[in-house]
Amino acid sequence: MPKGQQKKTPLASSAPEATQAFAHPAEAEFARILDFYGIRWEYEPHSFPLRWEGDQVAEAFTPDFYLPQLDLYVELTTLRGGLNREKHRKVRMLRRIYPHVKIKLLKKRDVLRLLAKYGYGPIGPDELPEIDRILIPPPRLQERVAELARLVEDDYRGLEPVLVGVLRGVVFFMADLVRHLNIPLVIDFLSISSYGQGGSVRIIKDLDEDIEGRHVLLVEDIVDTGMTLKKVLDHLQGKGPASLKVCALLDKQARRLVDVPLHYVGFEVPDEFLVGYGLDFHQRYRNLPFIAIVKHEALA
Repeated sequence: MPKGQQKKTPLASSAPEATQAFAHPAEAEFARILDFYGIRWEYEPHSFPLRWEGDQVAEAFTPDFYLPQLDLYVELTTLRGGLNREKHRKVRMLRRIYPHVKIKLLKKRDVLRLLAKYGYGPIGPDELPEIDRILIPPPRLQERVAELARLVEDDYRGLEPVLVGVLRGVVFFMADLVRHLNIPLVIDFLSISSYGQGGSVRIIKDLDEDIEGRHVLLVEDIVDTGMTLKKVLDHLQGKGPASLKVCALLDKQARRLVDVPLHYVGFEVPDEFLVGYGLDFHQRYRNLPFIAIVKHEALA
């Protein structure tokens, strides 16, 4: 693969299936929250022997969920009194007999707190009624931004690039990207207005820096049709930079109308309306720490 042409991380466009039959409504609710965050789960996949009589298993414990991405078993409890104490007893035995197994005993109020610990919360689906599900959770988002920064740093070492962002959506991505870069650089911003079906672009705020003869990296939050990006690239190219490349966090290829060069790409995303991490829906949701899909009915 040529230098600078980086492999993208594809993301599935289909929502998680929800056909599992659960023993308790609390389990169904927990599964719904996991689906919202895009966390894979298995329902009662393993039983752990706790006590034997001779060669026979006399007592076993089957945790409610296993979360492969976190390598974590979860047992939910909505019970009180003796039954609740019995669950605690079995969890203690499991930890003693199988010290390598990670397991949490959770009450409903603890669920979002646990997910926040792993970087997925604390906002849940009930607080975001227009959001269908999370497409890219915070840990994966930050991991990929750091990976992109390493690639950019390797290619621009010794060149002191000018990183140009197009306001406003790119602010979150650009800030995190720059924090990972350990090379001298300059930051500047453009502000544009797109209007009409023809995608006419008007520059509201031009660059403060003179980029003639300098190496420029245009940082974008998302590229879909490519029409606006093409006009921004033409505008920047007219200023005579020594080089001009594009770093895009999200690539929505399904909507591409104009062929534009993308040298660094974080994720290839499905043809859905996305919000979070700078992307908005009627100016809302920019501050979400993840990329999420808006419900189709909310767009009607």
